[in-house]
Amino acid sequence: MKPPAGNFAGTFLFRAAFRAFLALSLTLGGLSACSSLPVLTPEMSASKAPVRLEGARGPLTQQQSKAILDRLAASGKPTGIFEQHLALEQEILGTSLVVGNKATLLVDGPSTYDAMFAAIAQAKDNIDMESYIVEDDEEGRRFADALIAKQQAGVQVNFIYDSVGSLGTPREFFQRMRDAGINVLEFNPVNPLALRKGWDVNRRDHRKLLVVDGRIAFVGGINISSVYSSSSSASLKRHAKPHKPGDQPWRDTHIRIEGPVVAGFQTLFMDTWKQQKGDPLAERNYFPNLKPAGGEVVRVIGSTPDQPYSVIYVTLMSAINSAQSQIWLTNAYFVPDPQMLAALKDAVARGVDVRLLLPGKSDSALVFYASRSYYDELLEAGVKIYERQDALLHAKTAVIDGVWSTVGSTNLDWRSFVTNQEINAVVLSPDFGAQMQRMFNEDLKASRLYTLETWRARSIGSRIKEFGSRLWSRLL
Repeated sequence: MKPPAGNFAGTFLFRAAFRAFLALSLTLGGLSACSSLPVLTPEMSASKAPVRLEGARGPLTQQQSKAILDRLAASGKPTGIFEQHLALEQEILGTSLVVGNKATLLVDGPSTYDAMFAAIAQAKDNIDMESYIVEDDEEGRRFADALIAKQQAGVQVNFIYDSVGSLGTPREFFQRMRDAGINVLEFNPVNPLALRKGWDVNRRDHRKLLVVDGRIAFVGGINISSVYSSSSSASLKRHAKPHKPGDQPWRDTHIRIEGPVVAGFQTLFMDTWKQQKGDPLAERNYFPNLKPAGGEVVRVIGSTPDQPYSVIYVTLMSAINSAQSQIWLTNAYFVPDPQMLAALKDAVARGVDVRLLLPGKSDSALVFYASRSYYDELLEAGVKIYERQDALLHAKTAVIDGVWSTVGSTNLDWRSFVTNQEINAVVLSPDFGAQMQRMFNEDLKASRLYTLETWRARSIGSRIKEFGSRLWSRLL
């Protein structure tokens, strides 16, 4: 939205009024938003429904599905995931586990962007891209240039960006893409002069998704911004741009997926386009026939506030409750609800190694101190808490029992579970799980481990900030 024409004072007053409107909308919207999460009961966990697997040619037989799950279960440590979690997740989510996929772990912005640009360059028919934040900076313009070039070469490009997440990006940035023929859709537009029924500023499209030719999908926590230009990994820094003095590199994770499950990611993109009443898309081959590309079993998890349950919350909680040896969570914004707190503490009590990798610094001070307000009770219960020191941690990943992994956009907070659109990939694979474990251990090398004794020695000032921030935990 452009400010009115006129002098500087008029422009300043317009912007000030708009910021006040947005702040009021955020507060009122947060107070009126759904504040409940689904309660998982023992009866739900006792589901005996057979797990449904699908391949490139459709549903597998019960015998084929059992053989694959038995192989996965036998490849790692004893775990309850294959007896409880899979059936429960399928019963509630209604989405299938899909076999025959290849999942490639991507650490930090440079390696992720390189893989994305390589896929975009090879696109032949269509590109669908969705991002919460798109900035008009060096990286943002690189993506815009690459997408415009493909559109002009005859590849249809469809692009979704979130209105709040990209609020600071000039409209001219997106208009340039539109002028080149790209279909650009603004999710839940923020415009106080043209509000529509049902508009809610708290409803945001937090997803980060790229689908190329319906055959390759990218999903994770990385937005389109130059903050990702440098790498947090010493082994990758030689491939990354140096960051400015005083700036910390951002630590994030993405995943590249090939195989039959890509159709599920494409469906989520199309559903968002339709729900937001985007212009009709040009007819292209958005859903090609997909052949097996690897050995990973993958499930697409997409959450929206319209669903009766937060499906990402349910799938993560069922995995935590089923874990028998290991729960390693990495997350940028950790503001858990009471049920998740209890599940983590219960897991420690039954002998599970529970570790949280959280930011040592954050781009949100309020979330940072709200997160820390939970440390005392978690440390007292035996949960191990680490804070990454040399980079701004923005990743949202988990690895459980070495065989269940997830990479996506979902934070462990009320906003992600209740008001945002989110997207995750769940990967069932001991090989991929081992990669996740190695990545987690690499992060620990640059992290500080807190003990209950060292934590309780923190300053009074920190305690006051934690207390005050926790009061706003449901609105963060």
